[in-house]
Amino acid sequence: MSGHSKWHSIKHKKAAVDAKRGKIFTKLIREITVSAKLGGGDLEANPRLRLVVQKAKEANMPSDNIDRAIKKGTGELEGVTYEEITYEGYGPEGVAFIMDALTDNKNRTVAEIRKLLSKHGGNLGESGSVAWMFEKKGLIMANPGQLTEDALMEIVMDVGASDMELEDNMATIYTEIEDFEEIKKKLQEKNITIESSELSRIPKNTLKVSDEKAQKIINLMELLEDHDDIQNLATNLDFDGE
Repeated sequence: MSGHSKWHSIKHKKAAVDAKRGKIFTKLIREITVSAKLGGGDLEANPRLRLVVQKAKEANMPSDNIDRAIKKGTGELEGVTYEEITYEGYGPEGVAFIMDALTDNKNRTVAEIRKLLSKHGGNLGESGSVAWMFEKKGLIMANPGQLTEDALMEIVMDVGASDMELEDNMATIYTEIEDFEEIKKKLQEKNITIESSELSRIPKNTLKVSDEKAQKIINLMELLEDHDDIQNLATNLDFDGE
């Protein structure tokens, strides 16, 4: 067991997603457009596009919106040009943040992110200042159904996943980035119900703070996640403190 308490983080993120459906559509459209621009509009040949289109469908985005976003990326329709940037910094209590952004104006975005962080007791760091604290992994959230933890763990290890933790009747399955899609496919073939999946940054170690201080950090996270240009945010906050 890896003990990162990812399920608390996922639940927090899911609540934010459910509350801001329109903004999520906007962010997914940006990611679809950039993915199609970088790797082409063929889902079979473009794993990044395939994953984000799946996310869009899970969010009940209409197919027409998905198709238009792909065509904007491939140049079939006129669209905005976005640049990919990763920001690193700290929140209150020294909690680390790393944020992936897609922006059409990086000067505006960095100024807004810096202002948000500093206003809430944090600061923007240099490139590489916190990236070393995280490792990239595939994350698969699965419903174990009637399976015991031992039975599910046996299946998870059999398909080649690197780790699993079970909490609140939800399994978090960790994979190496390069094995992510294949393991997901194998789990589905074994009739494991997958609730969600993503490529994510996992903290190597987490930072525990008091409930009161954790709430301030979570409030800042929500402000950052609400920013139009921020696509993904990872933190080393220990969500067990919630």
